[in-house]
Amino acid sequence: MKTKKLALASMYAAVGVVCSAFYIPFGITKCFPIQHMINVLCAVTLGPVYGVMCAFTISLIRNLVGTGTPLAFLGSMIGALFAGIIYNRTKKIHFAVIGEMVGTGIIGALLSYPVARLLLGNNTVAWYGFVIPFSVSTVCGSMIGYLFLITLNKATKGSILRGTLK
Repeated sequence: MKTKKLALASMYAAVGVVCSAFYIPFGITKCFPIQHMINVLCAVTLGPVYGVMCAFTISLIRNLVGTGTPLAFLGSMIGALFAGIIYNRTKKIHFAVIGEMVGTGIIGALLSYPVARLLLGNNTVAWYGFVIPFSVSTVCGSMIGYLFLITLNKATKGSILRGTLK
């Protein structure tokens, strides 16, 4: 089972990296809704540990190739962690989506302020300045992930949500 989970996480990371050219510039951030879709997919199909590792891998590679910023780490990893933990406790896709939105859109956004101030040297942004761009990005991406999972669940007759990969 670990091999299957690792292979699926690698595929998610590959999709995230390949799609990283399609970001939306918003102030000093580069909003990347595909990351949030992948976080929701990882939360449901793989769990929080693999979700955080996948988010870290995508953020690292995006930063190395210049399609991301250091802000990508906090938002994506916290969102993946929240989505995975909440999904594991409730087994409801919509709660994974809510976990991703709260983790990235609020908590990750607020924690990005010190990173922007200290690492990026941006003193003009307010402490709440990342909430709107992060929230817009996570709502769009999480809803895409939700629709994808609902469709996939119908196509596989529920085997995705029964945890056949876990």
